[in-house]
Amino acid sequence: MDAKLIRDVALRWLPFNLASFLLLFVPGVPVWGAGLAMLITGAAVTLYVIGYLQKGGRMCAQLDPTLRIANETLPYLRRGLNEDTAGKTVEIIKTIADVAAVAITDRDKVLAYIGAGSDHHKPGGPIMTDATKTVIHSGELMVIKNRYGLICPVEGCPLESAVIAPLKCKGEVAGTVKLYQVSQGDVNPAVVKLAEGVAQMLGLQMELSELDRQAQLVTKAELDALQAQINPHFLFNTLNTIIMFSRTNPETARRLLIRLATFFRYALKRHGHFNSIKEETEYLNTYLVLEKARFRDKLRIIRDIDESLLDYQVPVLTIQPLVENAIKHGILPKEGQGTVWIRAFLEEEEEIIFEIKDDGVGIPPEKMPHILTLGYGSGNGVGLSNVHERLKGLFGEEYGLSIESSPGEGTSVFIRIPLICNSANEEVSAQ
Repeated sequence: MDAKLIRDVALRWLPFNLASFLLLFVPGVPVWGAGLAMLITGAAVTLYVIGYLQKGGRMCAQLDPTLRIANETLPYLRRGLNEDTAGKTVEIIKTIADVAAVAITDRDKVLAYIGAGSDHHKPGGPIMTDATKTVIHSGELMVIKNRYGLICPVEGCPLESAVIAPLKCKGEVAGTVKLYQVSQGDVNPAVVKLAEGVAQMLGLQMELSELDRQAQLVTKAELDALQAQINPHFLFNTLNTIIMFSRTNPETARRLLIRLATFFRYALKRHGHFNSIKEETEYLNTYLVLEKARFRDKLRIIRDIDESLLDYQVPVLTIQPLVENAIKHGILPKEGQGTVWIRAFLEEEEEIIFEIKDDGVGIPPEKMPHILTLGYGSGNGVGLSNVHERLKGLFGEEYGLSIESSPGEGTSVFIRIPLICNSANEEVSAQ
């Protein structure tokens, strides 16, 4: 890279890198937001360098292969790693790299394969070579110089040597990138370097994809929250209840109208991702007053919330959707009266546990594996899946919902969140 290019890149992009770094210290800006800004700036610098070299008369074919692969695969890998995006990626790598075959796997199966040996190394099939399994387990790049190192179980496999690089996302091995040759012996150092660079680049793009997904989840959660706050079915049913009381008990109708106004006023004023447990329980109580007026003796509510926890923070619209789900899917289909228990307690001085339990109809065993998948929820409001994904996005993969259910006996949904002391630290604590 010549001196003019280095100077031009420094002068043009240094302010953006500095601004991205300073975002880390701006109150209210999440860490992942600042990180995303820095990653986007880095990608922009890479593409700028490519454009500069192209304008300078050096064709893209003369660039470092890793840069070319990064440039051409970015639109695909930003959508995440799956069979479709991996298929596009191996085609690009095979076209640019001087290798006999290219493969990308996740931890369990071959996502994409192109080149020699494609008659038995098929996308969607299980990982066949022991070397690949070793790399996934160890997280270390491996160079194989002969077929005995590959240990492919298919007789007559043309693959003789390979470089297998671990594909890491957030420090964890998510799969592998494999560059194969049909001749045995030492692998060209340039191929080894290419495999390592491509694996690192793909891992970065996967992390960008995950950041995009988390940002989209937050946006979707906010949109779903707004829909829950002005849910037409809930509003319609509540207004019908109020109209009924306006004829038989005007004073009750008046109080319910005040509650309904309070419900919407509170819902529409909320901002950010967290509220105190006190605020969330007040919002929940207003919702339950309206539902109790509708269902009367059919619905019984028992609260057991440790008052010492009321000043701690909880993600907005975490408790109410689960209670709504318990009423709609647990209590309403049940014959006779049903009860919903709402508990909150401290565990080991580090985490808060919420339990939403009902003695309703329970969840059929065949539906349990799908309860927390995206798209499955209460049907009204945010739904279980979105609450589950938001908790994982805010606090990490070890958090989220856990569910226990017995058909005919009821369901318990558990939430586990770390202690967050005040709203000023909510974003930092979440990260």
